[in-house]
Amino acid sequence: MRCVVVPEGELEPALEALCQRAVAAGAEVFRTAARRQTRLAGEAEAVALVGPSRDADLDTVMARGGAVWLLVGPAYPGNVGTAIRTAEGSGADGVYIDNDFDHAKRREARRASMRTDRFLPIAWERANLVVGAARRAGKTIVGIEDSGDRAPWDVALDGPVLFIAGGESEGVPPALLRRCDAVVRIPMAGFVTSYNLQAAVAVLAAERLRQRKTTPS
Repeated sequence: MRCVVVPEGELEPALEALCQRAVAAGAEVFRTAARRQTRLAGEAEAVALVGPSRDADLDTVMARGGAVWLLVGPAYPGNVGTAIRTAEGSGADGVYIDNDFDHAKRREARRASMRTDRFLPIAWERANLVVGAARRAGKTIVGIEDSGDRAPWDVALDGPVLFIAGGESEGVPPALLRRCDAVVRIPMAGFVTSYNLQAAVAVLAAERLRQRKTTPS
């Protein structure tokens, strides 16, 4: 168990005891406002999140068998933060960023994620190491680039997958695209040359969730 989320304010004795047991087991306890608690837990008094800890190593995160995101070369902390928030909202196992942000910009990106970095591993890591770990875990590697030759819904995204999204100016480096199993292109019809990073993440994340819902178990 990674963490337990409970409402703000004074807790019933049984719920307080549950929190104490969670802490003793190594989990974190987060207290949230009533509205957010209702969204997370419904009518339940508490909700627990399972999975690797926030500081889990690459191989541990990749072994989860879900979706992991690699952002290569993003220039703006706000874009990184909203992409992290989108990835977490879609159930990602982790997000890795390969760029030259200093400590202040990394802190800004985490702040822009609306504190969703509390709920999944977020790390700055070199792309080749992330891709190597994905290969060891047997993940399908999917690049997102306007040079792609397939639409997102024409690629199976419902299994273990590493998504690679590029920065605002340069996109995904060609060397990384060559290591992808598939490169998808999100359809565009306007004059702007590309979608915002967070929008591209959202399209692929939503398509993965759609496929998982409609794929027979």
